[in-house]
Amino acid sequence: MDTSQYFYRNVIFSKSGSEISLIDINNPEAEKQVLESWFGNIFQLADGQHSIDELIGFVSKQYPSGPPPNLKETIISVIERMTESKLIILTDVAIELPYYLSAPVERLDLEKARILMEQDQANLN
Repeated sequence: MDTSQYFYRNVIFSKSGSEISLIDINNPEAEKQVLESWFGNIFQLADGQHSIDELIGFVSKQYPSGPPPNLKETIISVIERMTESKLIILTDVAIELPYYLSAPVERLDLEKARILMEQDQANLN
């Protein structure tokens, strides 16, 4: 994996405390898919503005006595699994997330998010 690539989330999410869940913006009260903590942590950091190398550096600094020896491999494995399921997209350049992906659903204006998402989907077709 090219760790100089940038990574960004591709799914709308909810945040409750430290719990990250994937949600359906058209039915935000429906059952949420809660992400395991490693996946949730990486997912919420997937803002399109940072490379995988920067992520590894950031997470490494969270361990005062030094990161575990397999930290880089663990992060890469999580990102690979998330890219396979299209939760995260990799790119060679930094990107700005669309409004509806920029923050947890609790901080979004849902009507604005739905409209912008529909416009983006219409532009793809």
